[in-house]
Amino acid sequence: MSLIDKLTQFINNYYIDPILHDSGYNIVNTITWAIILGICIFGVVKLLKKLDIEIDDRLTTSIVPFVLAGSSLRVIEDTGVLTSPASYIFITPNIYFVVFAITVFFLILSKWLVKLKGRGNYMKVFAGFGFAWFAVNLMILFHLEDMVLPWLPVFVIGAAGIIVLLTRFVFDRVGFDLLKSKINMAILWVHLMDASSTIAGIDFLGYYEKHVVPAYLINLTGTAFVMYPLKLSIFIPVLYILDNHFDEDEESQTLKTFLKLVIIVLGLSPACRNTIRMAFGV
Repeated sequence: MSLIDKLTQFINNYYIDPILHDSGYNIVNTITWAIILGICIFGVVKLLKKLDIEIDDRLTTSIVPFVLAGSSLRVIEDTGVLTSPASYIFITPNIYFVVFAITVFFLILSKWLVKLKGRGNYMKVFAGFGFAWFAVNLMILFHLEDMVLPWLPVFVIGAAGIIVLLTRFVFDRVGFDLLKSKINMAILWVHLMDASSTIAGIDFLGYYEKHVVPAYLINLTGTAFVMYPLKLSIFIPVLYILDNHFDEDEESQTLKTFLKLVIIVLGLSPACRNTIRMAFGV
């Protein structure tokens, strides 16, 4: 086999086939997507600065509806209503680029509309577009499927919320102020929602894990409840590092805020997709 053939086979096995067959992640494409994400983070920060978009908590809050919209769009693809090759666009990681492009479009459009009107808050307009998109996706899902597990979103949100509150209670008792920040609370909450959705899917409903490390630990322990300590052991140190090892200059603080935004998206997106999918029995 020639070098070209080996390279082609490698690309097909580790990158193309997982997308075509929606078979999940492997160690090679996981590392690759992580590297691409790291590169994209710096690129997006520069893009937002060029567009004169302030990277702050308001932006984080306004982007949440677009995460909900993107997650529900992914579930629409899960229903099988879309056929190839169109369906490939809406499979991870491709869908992240699609949702990002749409989100930036509406961000620019919102700012332009407010400027044209001469008054108003473009962040609120931007969030409104996101909620409208999410609402349309939900209407499509209700048209395609019936909601068969209405208790599931309550479990995912409630279980994650209880653990976050218990964690904050312990931290407050020992004088550790990491979770006094609302954004830090939100980060831990959405990632514990992701853990709760994984537990519901694997331990209760018979789904399977596609990500490499969680799949290994779940197979090792025999339960998806391992996701709770995994998430806590990862994101508590990450939040501590972000809050205590960044310089106080404006550029460093902007990068820190954007990194927290990215972490929220990476937790909320699969949490919402999993929860919506299972609630509709897809």
